[in-house]
Amino acid sequence: MAENTPENGGAAAAQPQVKMNVMTQYVRDMSFENILAQKGIAGDVQPDVQVQVNLDAKKRTQENQYETSIKLNIVNKAKGGDETLFVLELDYAGIFHIEGIPEEQLHPFLLIECPRMIFPFVRRIVSDVTRDGGFPPLNLETIDFVALYRNEIARRQAAAGEQKLDA
Repeated sequence: MAENTPENGGAAAAQPQVKMNVMTQYVRDMSFENILAQKGIAGDVQPDVQVQVNLDAKKRTQENQYETSIKLNIVNKAKGGDETLFVLELDYAGIFHIEGIPEEQLHPFLLIECPRMIFPFVRRIVSDVTRDGGFPPLNLETIDFVALYRNEIARRQAAAGEQKLDA
């Protein structure tokens, strides 16, 4: 009988199995405002799309369940001008059952892997809403959730450092 040693993979077998299930996903809040139609801006306008992404995650009352949300604020302005063509705000959430993730890795998992799982649905909603709103469908670029997470951590550390200097 073989022994469980690091050389033969015994250490890997001792680690807990990671389990992740998407329980449900839903639009928590959405708003689309077609300003172009309201104001009647005429002529051929070149769009300038600006996308802001915010992520949020929290523990739910049920054991091993977490909620992660992607909040988008998309503003489409006319290039070279300040006329806004449309504004789309979307808060899209997923509820996940997660087991086997060490506590120190849970925060990045919730803000990187969970949004990555629900992003294709967010992209589809944005495309459909902009098309149905009278514009060419907006196909969002893939979001680098790892870079977004790292930038937020760096921003928080810089803010904490500034607070210490002020004290």
